Amino acid sequence: MVTSLPDTGKAQKILADAKHVLCICHRNPDGDAIGSLLGIGLLIERAFPDKEVTFHCVDPVPESFLFLPAAFRVQRAPILKPDDAIVIVDCAVPKMTEMHETHPQLFDGSHQTVWIDHHPGPANFATANLVRSTAASTCEIITDLTKEWNWSLTPDIATCLLTGIFTDTGGLLHSNTSSHVYRTVARLMREGGRRQEVVDTIYRKQQLSTLRLWGRVLEKISLTEEGGAVSAVTEGDFRSTGADYAELTGAIDYVNAVPGMRFSMVLSERDGKVKGSIRTLRDDVDVAEMAGKFHGGGHKRAAGFAIPGKLKPEFRWKVVEETPPEETGK
Repeated sequence: MVTSLPDTGKAQKILADAKHVLCICHRNPDGDAIGSLLGIGLLIERAFPDKEVTFHCVDPVPESFLFLPAAFRVQRAPILKPDDAIVIVDCAVPKMTEMHETHPQLFDGSHQTVWIDHHPGPANFATANLVRSTAASTCEIITDLTKEWNWSLTPDIATCLLTGIFTDTGGLLHSNTSSHVYRTVARLMREGGRRQEVVDTIYRKQQLSTLRLWGRVLEKISLTEEGGAVSAVTEGDFRSTGADYAELTGAIDYVNAVPGMRFSMVLSERDGKVKGSIRTLRDDVDVAEMAGKFHGGGHKRAAGFAIPGKLKPEFRWKVVEETPPEETGK
């Protein structure tokens, strides 16, 4: 039995009272971000047919998730009105949306906000905070909420939610795949969720550019004295393989397969920043603590960070931090 979250009733009232609901996820969306974004938005539309619901992300939906219902409706910039409510999914801190500077009114308390997540953030920043760090995915939490709110599922909604659960559990292979996850998947399949479509599209089909990029990741793996398997891809690697940034998703699972390692890490360059994704299979390693040293975070076994800088190859990859121009006064 999953315990009800304290703000469940408050969140439901916010959604019921709003005329327009904006749903937002983090930049560089993965399967759980897109699945929860579309899943909660479609659920709100079904529960309140008179409401306008819009979907927003600063980055395009990755090609591997374009099969999902309503993926074509995801827009970049939201247009806020006074009575709008905001739902933020799979995003532990506002800056992960990359809308905190362009649209600060999203997070300044002037609008009613609902935060749904399985990543524990440094603080509860929303009006209603629906955060369960023991859940494997945000889509799992949303599925639980449909029971509490007595909201009905459709095959399309169930497929969106299945996508987030499958991607955040590595196809039900990761250690976060609890018995509750299996029960949740079974319920979504009973409601018409297209499990085979999710599996075939995400795990059995890859673009040639994706495979070429992953090849770069694998050929650059080096082992560190600290017991890590580390690889890196530069902006040049993305250009030469023809891959976009979203296609890097999944590569770290292969780096994490190197036997005997304490942790694995994939570094990547984008827009003057270095992003690090860290994973571990061990109980005695906390990669969220490692990511925290670079102002990142996540879970004990899966975490990440992003800092200004570029990658410089030495005997092993080195992150060279750079101060953004606005901070130097130039």
